[in-house]
Formats: sequence, structure tokens, C-alpha cells
Amino acid sequence: MTHGWEAAVEAQIRSALERGEFDNLPGAGKPIPGRDLPYDEGWWIRSFLEREQLPSDLLLPTPLQLRRRIEKLPDEVRDLPTEESVRAYVADLNTEIVAWLRTPTGPRVVVRPVNADDVVGRWRADRERLSVGSVPAAPATVPDEARRRRRHWRLPWRRNSR
Repeated sequence: MTHGWEAAVEAQIRSALERGEFDNLPGAGKPIPGRDLPYDEGWWIRSFLEREQLPSDLLLPTPLQLRRRIEKLPDEVRDLPTEESVRAYVADLNTEIVAWLRTPTGPRVVVRPVNADDVVGRWRADRERLSVGSVPAAPATVPDEARRRRRHWRLPWRRNSR
């Protein structure tokens, strides 16, 4: 049975060659990309993500995707026009977090719902700072004295050794 099927496929390929359907195909005569590289088991998924311009975050397990979204939350809500839209965005994210907490899959990673009031407060502060046009404040520096104190700490079980 298989031989008849193979013969039919070969006949179709032969007739397509005779009609010239394989002439002037894109990439004809060019080397196969990555041919000289060592074998990579994930070659197809990497090429798919590049070709479709998808973020590599999609390969992460759900809890890590959620943590990444929580980290990016201030940047995601910064350009939203209203407080209601910020709260709606946070509510959608919290819905996904709660759904994952009910049936966790993947690695055990701590993921907690986001406090919408905190996000809205930061959103307001960012908008006020941008509307005033001031330059963002430089990060607070630790005074030299505090840095010295931190450097000379001792472990509790070694306290009496000196």
C-alpha cells in the first residue's frame, strides 16, 4: 500500500519539475541557514518565534509569565488615560493570577495579586512628575557612614569570638 502512495507522490513531483514549478523559488542556490552550526533541539521553536516576531516570554511557565507581567506593570499602565483603565488592567491581571493560584501548574513560585491602589498611586505620581516636566530624581545614595557600618557586621553566632 505504501509503495503505491510513494509512487503517486513521485509522479506528482516529476510532473511539477517538468512544468517548471520548482524554478526560481526564493532561496534557490543559497546555503541552508545554520547548516554549519551545531545541532540545537530547539531550532524550530526559535526560528518560529523570530519569524512570527513573538516574545520569548511565551516559553516561560505560567507563574514566571505572571511575575514578569507584574514587574512590567508600571510601564504597561503608564500611558493609560484614566484611573479606571488602570484599575481595569490590574483587575484583569489579578483575575489571571487568581486563576493560576486556584490550579497552580509549573514551578512553585510565589505570585500574589497586585494591589490596585498601589498601582494607581504610582500611576498618579508618574503622571504628575511628567506633567510638571521635572527630571526624574536620582536614586538615593547610602551615606558613607551607613556603608561602613554595613560592611563590618558579624554573624550572630560569631558575636563573642572577637
